[in-house]
Amino acid sequence: MKIPFTKAHGAKNDFLLTWQRDAPPDGHAGIARAICDRHTGVGADGWMLVAPDPEVDGSIQLYNSDGSMAEISGNGTRCAAAFLIQHGCIQHNRAAEAVGVRTGAGVKTLRLLERGGLRFEFEMNMGRPEMAAELFQLPLSTGPRDVTLLWVGNPQCAVPVEDFDFDWRAMGAEIESHPLFPERTNVSFFKPVGEHAIDARFYERGAGETMSSGTGSTGAAAAAVARWLVTSPVRVLTPAGPLDLRIEEDVYLTGPAEIVAEGEFFL
Repeated sequence: MKIPFTKAHGAKNDFLLTWQRDAPPDGHAGIARAICDRHTGVGADGWMLVAPDPEVDGSIQLYNSDGSMAEISGNGTRCAAAFLIQHGCIQHNRAAEAVGVRTGAGVKTLRLLERGGLRFEFEMNMGRPEMAAELFQLPLSTGPRDVTLLWVGNPQCAVPVEDFDFDWRAMGAEIESHPLFPERTNVSFFKPVGEHAIDARFYERGAGETMSSGTGSTGAAAAAVARWLVTSPVRVLTPAGPLDLRIEEDVYLTGPAEIVAEGEFFL
């Protein structure tokens, strides 16, 4: 069986996109694990099934590389918007204005700022962050850790740090699967590096370490602003480059999406 795909990345957070009509009707979790494997598959942080949507421009179902489903990915949704534009699916010729994408966290609107070939720049309305606990002492094997718990379309645990000279990946794995989070959580580690900037690292639910994260950047920036560590606008410095956020009632994230390959995966 052949699974057609388009590969795209948003700040090196990479995804494989397949039209839902071209995918088998079931077994999606297993396909996601196979196609996302970086040694025996194509390799990606997630696999998305894309379908036309009569009310917006398109809808997506997102599977993490471990086969679990995710409500939303900020970087992935930008990739989906680029995919829809590339295939001419924007309704009423709205590509220069806005792209509407239905996600597991509701409809998200993206404004196309710039396009050069297969590289796109979008401003995406990430919605309004919901603070579950601004200051929370999370018990860990190394002792309690000060964190912020919030919802940005998916669960986030934002951890302020002084530096990254510790095994934050191991801590991220422990937090992701902590008993406090029965559905697991995404984890970001951040430190302020100025009035309007934070440095960040990400350990995502179902994918592990990623080079960047749109929702993780949103959670980290919202937590840093809530703690009065920085003020909006906030530039999030990720290992893949900067993402820019403007925090009002909603959070607006500006970042890239680039289509890099097309092909078929032999399942």
